[in-house]
Amino acid sequence: MVPFIFGTLFFCPIMAYIGDKTNLGYEGSLWEHYKVFFTKWTDLSGFDGGFGVGQFWFLYFLFVISLVSIGIFALVKKVIKKQTGVEKMPFWGLALMVIPFPFLYDLLSVGGKSFAEYLYVFLIGYYVISHDQVIEKAEKYRCVSLAIGLVASVADVYMFLWSGRDFGTVNVIAKAFAEWFMILGLIGFGKNKLDFANKTMAYMSKRSFPYFSIHFLWVVLFQYWLSGTFGGNIVLLYTVPVVCAYIVTLACAEICLRIPFLCFLMGTKKSSKK
Repeated sequence: MVPFIFGTLFFCPIMAYIGDKTNLGYEGSLWEHYKVFFTKWTDLSGFDGGFGVGQFWFLYFLFVISLVSIGIFALVKKVIKKQTGVEKMPFWGLALMVIPFPFLYDLLSVGGKSFAEYLYVFLIGYYVISHDQVIEKAEKYRCVSLAIGLVASVADVYMFLWSGRDFGTVNVIAKAFAEWFMILGLIGFGKNKLDFANKTMAYMSKRSFPYFSIHFLWVVLFQYWLSGTFGGNIVLLYTVPVVCAYIVTLACAEICLRIPFLCFLMGTKKSSKK
């Protein structure tokens, strides 16, 4: 919980301040806006200057879901005494796990994100995907999964952003197929192409958590700073800030790994000297 608390207190107020200035024309200073951040409660996005958790919603959800899952694991262990043979599930059985998603998106939703949806994914990971045989099936059908996931993703984005129409249930179904089959496809490709270790993987793995904690702040800052320069070009306004944020975030992660206190706040270990 330390990275969640630290990030919410120190990174999120800056992003909320920029959101308030950009979207609602806030004219006060960053320091004055801290009062707004901690007293204005809306949808937890922070886009309107109110309290938000930014990218740290993931840690918040994971913490709550982990606590809930402890009870579920204990209950299942009491009720189901025998092995279920889930590792023998055919690929079509994995594919059918997409069915509950559309019914979960609005269930226990906080800030536009559903606890029920992510609890379902978490439990699938624990009870199903954790089996090597299941991962091998995902690897075998990775191209099929990725193709379905990409087509569904394009359809989802088109219907939600560009069509100018409300497709309702069809859009929700496309979102569900995009989410689940991209999960299966990426797991399959990860098993097939990334199941190895080298210096680059070790280097990036050690910096992954500081990178996660810091990256979004820099994306928001660079987009804010460069909006006047690239405001009329969406492609450049996306690409240039992301590239700049990538470079600066990696540098910040390097600094964090060399300072024990920052390592503690970021939830990682200090880089060992060789």
